[in-house]
Amino acid sequence: MRLLTASFLVLVLSPAAILSQSTDTTTQSNAAKLTDNWATYNGDYSGRRYSPMTKINTTTIKQLSLAWTFRIETTTAGGKRISATPLEVNGVLYFTVPSHVWAVDARNGHKIWQFDWESKGGESIGNRGAAVLGNTVYFETEDCNLVAIDLHTGKEKWHVPIGNPDQFYFGSVAPVIVKNHVMVGVSGDDFDIPGYIEAHDPETGALQWRWYTHPNLGDPEAKTWPNEEAMLHGGGMTWVPGTYDPELNLYYFGTGNAQPVINGAARPGANLYTSTICALNPDTGKLVWYFQPNPHDSHDWDAVQTPVLIDGVIGGQRRKLLAQASRNGWFFLVDRTNGKNLISTPFAKQNWTLGLDAKGSPIPNPAKMAQVNGALVSPNQAGAANWYPPSFSPATGLFYVPSYDAFSVYYIYDNNKKPEGWAGNDRGGWSRASLRAIDYKTGKVRWNHEWPNPGGRSGILTTAGNLLFTGDTTTNLVAFNATTGTILWHAGLGNIVSNGPITYELDDIQYVVAAAGDTLYAFVLR
Repeated sequence: MRLLTASFLVLVLSPAAILSQSTDTTTQSNAAKLTDNWATYNGDYSGRRYSPMTKINTTTIKQLSLAWTFRIETTTAGGKRISATPLEVNGVLYFTVPSHVWAVDARNGHKIWQFDWESKGGESIGNRGAAVLGNTVYFETEDCNLVAIDLHTGKEKWHVPIGNPDQFYFGSVAPVIVKNHVMVGVSGDDFDIPGYIEAHDPETGALQWRWYTHPNLGDPEAKTWPNEEAMLHGGGMTWVPGTYDPELNLYYFGTGNAQPVINGAARPGANLYTSTICALNPDTGKLVWYFQPNPHDSHDWDAVQTPVLIDGVIGGQRRKLLAQASRNGWFFLVDRTNGKNLISTPFAKQNWTLGLDAKGSPIPNPAKMAQVNGALVSPNQAGAANWYPPSFSPATGLFYVPSYDAFSVYYIYDNNKKPEGWAGNDRGGWSRASLRAIDYKTGKVRWNHEWPNPGGRSGILTTAGNLLFTGDTTTNLVAFNATTGTILWHAGLGNIVSNGPITYELDDIQYVVAAAGDTLYAFVLR
């Protein structure tokens, strides 16, 4: 940890004093509506990543300067990029990388405790964060365990399995706390295994229910698969945290691509519920509705991108809405009470569709599926959007997303009736990276900032100070005017911003924190 001197005073509390503050009654109310903390993966349940704080704004942004940094130290060889969104609860930051969790003083970056897990396998590609409820911190391990850690001491309370790493499942999802449910998803290594989401008891870890991302045998949706075998081995991983509407008591999340990847010849049909936005009752695990942004995915796209909850007026009627900028290049707006589609329109370059069906889902063009001689397809395999979180500002009415226009050549080399694994694609070639602001009522791009090079991607934060924070495609944290798209400030970090920045307020001081590589960077006004 490196503490930088600055011309301001910060009230410093001891780690014991910080952790003595009660969180039993506040964690879920904080998650329901973002105020001066950051209590869950997206800040609150809505997925908007929008803060009402205004001390840092378009006028004061020029005074923003570095307060402290914290660099992680681990004994493991891999997985040291901080892909997690840090949580800030009662003056403490909680964040993860594969096999490790930290509690850090949110005022000065001093380490309070570090938890190290001995992994027995799995994929260490990244870990998206933790969840906090009362006096417990929860996170997933890459070898598929849900671990509960004492918030005060950093010691393990219990752990339970959530998947079998021998079947190529692994854990990378930030849990989400909904009432007395710890909601977890799973990742998979693109093998013929089914995805699922499940709920656990927060006190004991006991499994409450599990919902698989395929229909039940005999359901009408089962007919979107050619046979039972294909359906039960069809993929649909749940590797990004969902969102929640307490009034409707619905938990929303997206599912991953179908299997086998890219080569869809052996699985004709829409392949529900892969590449689908789903709404579940969190108390029962029952599906309430679904909408499929990407039927019969044959490009390794998916629909895990954050389903953002918006309360707005459409056609003169106030409605509960859900918006997603999907990996396939399309922006969708649906009624979140029933999943009925309101808007489907491209937000990035795409050439793979023949139009829309009656439900608002794109119709795939068979000519743009993988071919022996190749098919030139946009977006590319990485997608027009990916898992990096978007943001929505109710002040501007704009939905912000890191966007890519790019092409891949998709080809097949396995013409068997039951192809195995990947077909093939070449992600190289022309590409363009942008930050795009979309009018949620129309799906039209209101402003577009094109980055100088394709580079990496980062998540987004917006605030009532009319600011948008994100990483550029190199190593800068950048602040925009959220209304106009004008750059107002930037700071060079040691790496690409590796998730979405967060903001919180302590002792009348507003902080902005971003993770880049293996380091957290905290900024405050001078």
